[in-house]
Amino acid sequence: MAQFYIGVERKARRCYGFDEVALVPGAVTINPHEVDPGFDFAGKRYKVPIMASAMDGVVDVKFAIAMGKLGGIAVLNLEGVQTRYENPEEVLDKIASASPEEATKLSQSIYKPPIKEELIVKRIKEIKKANVPAIVSSIPQKAERFGRIAEEAGCDIFIVQATVTSTKHVSREYKSVDLKKLCKSIKIPVILGNCVTYEVALELMATGCDGLLIGIGPGTACTTRGVLGIGVPQVTATVDCAAARNRYFRKNKKYVSIITDGGMSTGGDICKAFACGADAVMLGNAFARAEEAPGRGYHWGMATPHPNLPRGTRIKVGTSGTLSEILLGPARTDDGTQNLVGALMTSMGNLGARNIKEMHSVEIIIAPSIQTEGKVFQAAQRVGMGK
Repeated sequence: MAQFYIGVERKARRCYGFDEVALVPGAVTINPHEVDPGFDFAGKRYKVPIMASAMDGVVDVKFAIAMGKLGGIAVLNLEGVQTRYENPEEVLDKIASASPEEATKLSQSIYKPPIKEELIVKRIKEIKKANVPAIVSSIPQKAERFGRIAEEAGCDIFIVQATVTSTKHVSREYKSVDLKKLCKSIKIPVILGNCVTYEVALELMATGCDGLLIGIGPGTACTTRGVLGIGVPQVTATVDCAAARNRYFRKNKKYVSIITDGGMSTGGDICKAFACGADAVMLGNAFARAEEAPGRGYHWGMATPHPNLPRGTRIKVGTSGTLSEILLGPARTDDGTQNLVGALMTSMGNLGARNIKEMHSVEIIIAPSIQTEGKVFQAAQRVGMGK
């Protein structure tokens, strides 16, 4: 990719986000009802290639069950209120009712009590009792212990997630987790995250993991990019990591799924993520709006309650419809935030892609005016794409 000088002897690479690219229709189009958006992961098939983020305002036990019954994947945060409190409903009520000025301070105090390991087991078993997959997320420092507990409780997929994850973490203060050893010791599929570069993606794949989360700081409630100045726009991050996946597969014959995590607010963004090489996507804000979401119309990032340097904020997203409407329709909004699977299937049909693998090969163009071209009245009236 071309590099440009941003000053004397200082080069920078041009990178792209979802608003700067568009997808070109195919020479052959397909009936949207005849395309297959399914997600194959670690030997299992999921009807919906969309995951709900491991955030307390998005996923609790009830939401995980509802998502599973619709064919998708919801990730429960093992660092959250669900594993710290026997009755998390009272805590979630407090977060939702706090003023904007109180929200961050309140969340910091709420996340201070220790995680109860017996609640990890209880939550996983509550999900499994409904005959749907149980997927949980842990930070790297606690992954070895929580991974064993989760596996024994019947967990289906274990996610190790941090703001930035690498295989070469250096620390004198604490012992770094050996990700390769972790992936080998846990007998259920492991997803690692987050990363955004080709080289790190290759190194993480070499640990033996089954999937990678791609994205640093693009989430609606995340302020990592503002606080730390770190991040790569999601189009470039996904393309680079997908290229690493393809190289790793050619060399090792193991396919490691790429999951674009964050930065997508509409069906169009999701379609672009798949065109960039994603095998699945992970969303937070879209599902925080569901009637079934535990956030009561609010959404906050996992790093929001950090005791010293919060890297997120509580935002009001409101409640726009049921989880089924958001995921499968019928859409009752005009802004592309509902019937996400329907949007994906319609896009696949117009692009001539019969499945997600074929989506990886559709033509992408750089189109900085794609969001504004011809949309004067929508913008002026704040409807549709002008909201």
